[in-house]
Amino acid sequence: MTGWIILVIIVVIIGWAILAYNNLVSNRQLTQEGWSGIDVQLKRRADLIPNLLETVKGYMTHERETLEAVTNARAAAQAGASGTPEQRAQLEGQLSGALGRLLAVAEAYPDLKANTTFLEFQAALQKVEEELQLARRYYNGTARNLNVAVQSFPSSLLANAFHFTTAQYFELDNPADRAVPQVKFN
Repeated sequence: MTGWIILVIIVVIIGWAILAYNNLVSNRQLTQEGWSGIDVQLKRRADLIPNLLETVKGYMTHERETLEAVTNARAAAQAGASGTPEQRAQLEGQLSGALGRLLAVAEAYPDLKANTTFLEFQAALQKVEEELQLARRYYNGTARNLNVAVQSFPSSLLANAFHFTTAQYFELDNPADRAVPQVKFN
């Protein structure tokens, strides 16, 4: 009888270990998928910026500093594409700030605000920013689930044994950068 009890306990422990390990793997995969979604949206935004700048350049002859700030922030964000979520968030926050300043300066140019190409880029940028916000939320949710699984007892025993690590959240340091840049003109 004692042999059966020991066998049942061993089977339960092995079953739990399999389920816990599979949960850790699943959470890690979902986190990687979430990061990929952020990466895609950041790439889409970076690809829109040169066209937006070309449209704006003809109108903003006296705004070189603003245009250069956007160009430099975009270059820095692309150079840091392989960085950690924390590093990427900092670079992308700088880019968001530069884009916000560009769009604020554009307010002073009535002909630019009426340009259909510029309006199309504004709409596209707004859509990408909204999708990026959704991707950030998804990623941070999956990162939270992975972190809970990695840090909770008893799954932390398996996480440590199989070298599962916590994921960094994709957070912006500056609260103003958390807002979607306003691209709507009156």
